[in-house]
Amino acid sequence: MTAHRHNKLLGQNFLTCEWVLSDLAKAAELTASDTVLEIGPGTGVLTRFLAARVKKVVAVEKDRQLSSSLSEAFAQEKISNVEIITGDILKLLPHLIADYSLPTLGYKLVSNIPYYLTSRLIRTLLELEKKPEVIVLTIQKEVAERIVARPPDMNILALSVQAYGTPEIVADVPASCFNPQPKVDSAILKITHISENFFTKHHIASKDFFSLVKAGFSSRRKMLTNNLRSFASKKELVQALHSIGHSPSARAQELSLQEWIKIIVNLRLL
Repeated sequence: MTAHRHNKLLGQNFLTCEWVLSDLAKAAELTASDTVLEIGPGTGVLTRFLAARVKKVVAVEKDRQLSSSLSEAFAQEKISNVEIITGDILKLLPHLIADYSLPTLGYKLVSNIPYYLTSRLIRTLLELEKKPEVIVLTIQKEVAERIVARPPDMNILALSVQAYGTPEIVADVPASCFNPQPKVDSAILKITHISENFFTKHHIASKDFFSLVKAGFSSRRKMLTNNLRSFASKKELVQALHSIGHSPSARAQELSLQEWIKIIVNLRLL
């Protein structure tokens, strides 16, 4: 490939450490029969690594110059199991399975994504009708730590991810493993057991669940008895918190995912 000028607006930081490629593939438990969706292939370092190990790679690249260069390079290298798609992944995701070559029986997502995409992309992936079997991403380390948080450090992003799957940090990735180097370190985040089971089991629509959660976090400094007043009276909220072992001064970040469900049940919001 010809040299590519990094596009700061697209958050381009290309992987340079081969051990990170190995850790990404190992975390995804790749097999020769897998189809992998890659977002932001960049110069194709991870793409080539994946293509040598799986049945097919569908790579979505927003940068038209990079997309064109990658297609030409793979043709010259006779790499035939990679499909390059040019476009914005957030707009393409709902249509990828219907319009492109992702299998209806399952696919895995393995990517080094731009930091600015992280929250919206993960939430969009988890809400898809046809979800990935596993998600393995390099993301900003601080964001990865927020996603795997536990009480008393919960947040909306953590609850959003943990409601749909099981996240874990596989490894830390230093800034020196990217070109150009970002100002912060990264981490490999893995999300497994991705499904709607949490909402199905508790007979609650995800929309209703997150409506309550967002209200709870609307002002982190305020007590839940204040933030949730549009859902119940202060007396009812105090009783609901007491029933799960929390004081009336409890704040949203102190509650676990299961405790949010218990609050909903105790307030008869189901």
